Amino acid sequence: MSNAPKYKRYVWELPVRWCHWLSVMSIATLTVTGLFIAFPLSVGLTPSGYAMGWVRFIHFVAGFLFAVSLFSRVAWSFLGNEYSSFKEFFPLFTERGRRKTWHMLRYYFFMTKEVPEVVGHNPLAASAYTLLFCFYILMIVTGFTLYSMAAPHGILFKLFGWVQVLFTTQGVRLVHHISLYFIFGFVVNHIYSAWLMDIKQHGAEISSMFSGYRFTVHKEED
Repeated sequence: MSNAPKYKRYVWELPVRWCHWLSVMSIATLTVTGLFIAFPLSVGLTPSGYAMGWVRFIHFVAGFLFAVSLFSRVAWSFLGNEYSSFKEFFPLFTERGRRKTWHMLRYYFFMTKEVPEVVGHNPLAASAYTLLFCFYILMIVTGFTLYSMAAPHGILFKLFGWVQVLFTTQGVRLVHHISLYFIFGFVVNHIYSAWLMDIKQHGAEISSMFSGYRFTVHKEED
């Protein structure tokens, strides 16, 4: 495939790339500050009110930016090109999507050595993204619920206070904390998969999230 002619395509539009990298920075910040909030002595610092206040503030700002990024990406799935469309996240709902999924499964299960050419989202990865978005929403709802408890008469508490009443404070904390590890597991797999497909397809899988451009062997997708 590396010796075949390449066709340049503009796949990832600017809003998609912005949302992607804003999510990366937000998740990294949320992970570091969140672990400090959960285990304040694990990094050799005392949980003083002043230090913890700043950490919680940074955590909330990062959470707000993450929420903006997520909902902006959802909005763009209705406004952007075919590669960013919400239909990409439900590949099994279309005949073409099922065919692409089958080709990818055959490759992952070593039933063929031919790497399926995918321009936009890998259909299996897209299905995983749908599940990941559910965890994102869960993290955002539980996160804003926990933050709203500091001001029980504020607007956030009016919006999310019912979650704490329904699941208890400790239940909300537990769900919020455990969801982090599911997201972390996805991030590890996502980085590895992007690196692997970049090597196998030679289609600029990783650099496309900076430039927006992918390279393909065929002019049109199968």
